[in-house]
Amino acid sequence: MGTPRRILVTGGAGFIGSAVVHHLVDEVGADVLVIDKLTYAGNLASLGGLDGRPGYRFVQADICDAPRMATLFTAFDPDAVMHLAAESHVDRSIDGPMAFIETNVVGTCTLLQAALAHWRALPTERAAAFRFHHVSTDEVYGALGEDGQFTETTPYDPRSPYSASKAASDHLVSAFGHTYGLPVIISNCSNNYGPRQFPEKLIPLMIIKGLAGEPLPVYGEGRNVRDWLYVEDHARALALILARGRVGETYNVGGAAERRNIDVVRTLCAVLDDLAPRPSGRHADLIAFVRDRPGHDYRYAIDFSKLERELGWRPQESFESGIARTVQWYLDNRAWWEPLVRTHDAAARRGLAGVGR
Repeated sequence: MGTPRRILVTGGAGFIGSAVVHHLVDEVGADVLVIDKLTYAGNLASLGGLDGRPGYRFVQADICDAPRMATLFTAFDPDAVMHLAAESHVDRSIDGPMAFIETNVVGTCTLLQAALAHWRALPTERAAAFRFHHVSTDEVYGALGEDGQFTETTPYDPRSPYSASKAASDHLVSAFGHTYGLPVIISNCSNNYGPRQFPEKLIPLMIIKGLAGEPLPVYGEGRNVRDWLYVEDHARALALILARGRVGETYNVGGAAERRNIDVVRTLCAVLDDLAPRPSGRHADLIAFVRDRPGHDYRYAIDFSKLERELGWRPQESFESGIARTVQWYLDNRAWWEPLVRTHDAAARRGLAGVGR
């Protein structure tokens, strides 16, 4: 099967979603309808350059709005859905879990029902080619110790309200495949980084605070380990999974770049020293260890050998090349991130509601 021609992308104004939309329109040549609620993390500026393109349309809508979803499916008549709309910040889920249940669980179920009704009405040949691709996270698997990697058969063990909501959405997608026959595919990715990431996440937060000469807050002792995936590599993987992945399967997407958080921050500081040196001292002098996140998972690591074996995908960016590209993007695009910092207090510490009684 080739890449579907008409693709409905939810959450397309977000970080990963916008990378996917740019890839589908610019590289694949697909017709794309973006649906995004435009919450604090959705930004139309992330879709800059696509307005007026014949293969791109945008609609502001909430995936929890069932009548609106049904109308949009009828009007656009998609060949596939790529579902990326989600609340995604662990710290925010600790402070306010209900928003994560609404969007990630209720919203996913609402979208699945709309997709199911659309799929059932398609002619036989189009129905056979239809796909519902649900994009999820490695956090559903829980935490690892010093050794091992998550595989597609690792039992789910979510530890935060965010990961629990994503685990629930994964199970709903799988259930719609088993119960109704909807042709679904699930992918679970490691930590993404790159251009257009909302500045509450570790890498853009450290860049922005470093440029301002502010303390660089590192949770605990910075020993927590994550596998880092450059967002454009992820976008390429998702398009490939949609085009050639097997129905009913799960594919893990990793970056082959495990790093302790403190080492990520030190790498960023070294790149900032080269590209935007401080008037005095090094950026690493700004590192400040702060109270750890409640329930902070120790280590994530992704085994993406299934994706490599079946579809021939590997990340193109090393961690070092990806970080250099990312820092340069934030240096070149202050007009993108400075309004977010001012308007949404994006750099504020969150996730302490779980501390204490």
